[in-house]
Amino acid sequence: MKALTWHGRRDVRVEEVPDPAIQEPTDAIIRVTSTGLCGSDLHLYEVLGPFLGEGDILGHEPMGIVEEVGSGVTQIAPGDRVVIPFNISCGHCFMCGQGLMTQCETTQNREHGTGASLFGYTKLYGQVPGGQAEFLRVPQAHFGPIKVPEGPPDDRFLYLSDVLPTSWQAVEYANVPPGGTVAVLGLGPIGEMCCRIAQHRGASQVIGLDLVPERLARSLQHGVQTVDISAVDDVAEAVRELTGGRGPDSVIDAVGMEAHGSPGGKMAHTLAGFMPDVVARKVMETGGIDRMAAINSAIEMVRRGGTVSLSGVYGGAASPMNLLQMFDKQLNLRMGQANVKRWMDDLLPLVSGDDDPLGVDGFATHHLPLAEAPAAYEMFQKKDDGAFKVVFRP
Repeated sequence: MKALTWHGRRDVRVEEVPDPAIQEPTDAIIRVTSTGLCGSDLHLYEVLGPFLGEGDILGHEPMGIVEEVGSGVTQIAPGDRVVIPFNISCGHCFMCGQGLMTQCETTQNREHGTGASLFGYTKLYGQVPGGQAEFLRVPQAHFGPIKVPEGPPDDRFLYLSDVLPTSWQAVEYANVPPGGTVAVLGLGPIGEMCCRIAQHRGASQVIGLDLVPERLARSLQHGVQTVDISAVDDVAEAVRELTGGRGPDSVIDAVGMEAHGSPGGKMAHTLAGFMPDVVARKVMETGGIDRMAAINSAIEMVRRGGTVSLSGVYGGAASPMNLLQMFDKQLNLRMGQANVKRWMDDLLPLVSGDDDPLGVDGFATHHLPLAEAPAAYEMFQKKDDGAFKVVFRP
């Protein structure tokens, strides 16, 4: 089959690789019909190379048609249309029972002290071949795959793999009070969807912050108050001015370690990319290398007693945070990878009807064949051609 493989910093290639096969009774094989390009994939493209192996297959936002199932899989069958959550979980351990599928005790990566395995996402998370490919082996298929109806185009359901549950959880964790205010840092796919979900769930004021004109315009079109962070001297003060001088009840950081304006963190990221893997891994595991502008802005702008919700990915093990300010402001902080299956009862009805309240049908800006994936990664990283959300059609 053809698959997108990693070969080094900013070097991804579409290559012929062996077809996947059933290895365990709880496996399934799907033929991928659509698969998304995520901002988290850019971390692999740019920063996290020390934790990848040459030839690793990338991608964690797939959906498709079931081709084959193992003997232990009964809830799906060949021919079913399914979406595959980006995290791999068993559904029956203690953590899954708590709704914490990202901490699944069956697929935890104890060697690295990390949570559940993820598709296409480094040795830290199981080094499981990803979904930017023509076919995908799905472990724990007795629980993970989400069966969806025939009829609507893939885009109606594809974002159940990551974008929708990640954004829903970010808003849930933000604990926006009824009729409250929320600011969203970063208006990429996750931040934009957070804005839509916050509006859908009744926030009275949603403020979106970014510096990309197209992204600011997209959010403005559906009633988000936008702040161009490149046009104000004090971002936190600009947000406070929009909230009666107090600050929003909640702030969602949908940026993570890719924040602009952090030259020290940028240098550390760049240097790690040129170190021998064994050295770079140690630096990244023990060093405070994150670019912290986004989280620091969130802490600064949220009102006293408010909540900061992190959905953007951070990777530093010793990144400094202003605990004095956090303690003094009596802040609540929640974070983590999305527990995808936890939110399906909330999300499936929103994408299964005719009204499309979250606007998923027109969410992607680019639909491309898998053969164009290397160019798409570069385009998406540079935000060229208005690239907002890219979907591959293998």
